Amino acid sequence: MAEPREPTLDPEERRALAKGVREFNDGYYFECHDTLEDLWSGLRGDARDFFQGLIQVAVGYYHLGNDNPSGARSMFERALQRFEKYPARYLGFELERQREELRSLLAGELPAAALRPRWRFDDPASAGP
Repeated sequence: MAEPREPTLDPEERRALAKGVREFNDGYYFECHDTLEDLWSGLRGDARDFFQGLIQVAVGYYHLGNDNPSGARSMFERALQRFEKYPARYLGFELERQREELRSLLAGELPAAALRPRWRFDDPASAGP
């Protein structure tokens, strides 16, 4: 099976991704979900599952912040499934690091209350060729 191709994002899509990353990093998980869902709805091809996984990660952290650990677990498990087919680095994002963090959370190795998740993309505002 060939690795999924990275999308070519237009300037508006790059701005939306950058906004979603900022919202996630600032702890605005619900807003991040909304921003990335708007971006995801217009995408076609290999990147759709990647973006849906990011949305599920954001929703999972939203659930954690609202004392819904079972909802968070479900979202994190679903995100990991979506991320399976992607390489360690995709669209300038350290995806393997995200997978490791999710696995550790699911195994109870990271205290969710003390975790301040951060997404790091290579300049999401300039993603794509």
